[in-house]
Amino acid sequence: MAFPLILLAFVVLCSSGYSQRSPSPGYYPSSRVPTSPFDRDFRTLWGSQHQRTEQDVITLLLDKSSGSGFKSLRSYKSGYFGASIKLQSGYTAGVDTSLYLSNNQEHPGDHDEVDIEFLGTTPGKPYSLQTNVFVRGSGDRNVIGREMKFNLWFDPTQDFHHYAILWNSNQIVFYVDDVPIRTYDRKNEAIFPTRPMWLYGSIWDASDWATENGRIKADYRYQPFIAKYTNFKLAGCTAEGSSSCTPPSASPMGNRGLSQQQMGAMAWAQRNFLVYNYCHDPKRDHTQTPEC
Repeated sequence: MAFPLILLAFVVLCSSGYSQRSPSPGYYPSSRVPTSPFDRDFRTLWGSQHQRTEQDVITLLLDKSSGSGFKSLRSYKSGYFGASIKLQSGYTAGVDTSLYLSNNQEHPGDHDEVDIEFLGTTPGKPYSLQTNVFVRGSGDRNVIGREMKFNLWFDPTQDFHHYAILWNSNQIVFYVDDVPIRTYDRKNEAIFPTRPMWLYGSIWDASDWATENGRIKADYRYQPFIAKYTNFKLAGCTAEGSSSCTPPSASPMGNRGLSQQQMGAMAWAQRNFLVYNYCHDPKRDHTQTPEC
């Protein structure tokens, strides 16, 4: 009976969409940044009753009364920003779990933002990881989203995985377990964030749009919804720091772009797991996204 059981396990693994192993990127920026203690570098922003700490793990909860969020104590003008996150399994439609850079409190209605968001789902369907870049634009206060969505090559509910944003003066790189999945290059200053931003994390009800464009809502019969964060990595140039500060490197080439091996790993991720690219959406007005 051993062979049929092994075959069944293989079929289940393949059907779940988690049968692929990522190629080595050859460079691991997360290993070059020390862990940042939550109590030293962050504060609770909202929903303090929906946040708990157990050893080095911060758990955020969402129920019908509230979600929760945290914010870094300092703002940064560049750097590496990451955390290991474990998501909830089961019914999580409408729930948004996020790690992101923003200055929305400093510049309401005219802000910059760089997002990693996990969009909740229903049993049997994978989470979507959405990356996004908001820039104040050309001064008309018209905030344009630049979404790219991915499925993942592993089940993000089974264990912690490391997600990170590296932001320097030339580009933004999004990483999953040190595999770069997306870059956003600085082609001109009008469409690239240059003002200082803080690092945030949150869990909240995004039923209006998160799951199948808002068709499936959060169902509070399944509350509380939880997200676990640990192994925070926060290193870079603070807003008040020296102008000679250099942020952590995106690659073995410094901050001059990704290596060939990293580019190959990113091409693999986009070829196999990219499910939406705003540049390829015919419904979008691409005069507003000249980088496409």
